[in-house]
Amino acid sequence: MMPDQTNDDATLALGALGWTLSVEARAERLLALTGLTPEALRAQLDDRDFLAAVLRFLEGHEPDLIACAADLRVDPGALVAARRRLEE
Repeated sequence: MMPDQTNDDATLALGALGWTLSVEARAERLLALTGLTPEALRAQLDDRDFLAAVLRFLEGHEPDLIACAADLRVDPGALVAARRRLEE
């Protein structure tokens, strides 16, 4: 049986979200750019569009995309590919 790519993509995006929120300045920038409150963010953790938006946020600042990928031990392209699949 093939692994469920959707779950893998969501798991990767949740890891990227955790990485983003681990530094206050990045977390504040994410909230400011999305207009979300921490409560609204928590309510959307299982929403594919939200998870894709988190990855788009990282794509918008390449140094963060690269650093996040390094910390998650994946290629930056894997984050981009996950975002694309989440948007399908």
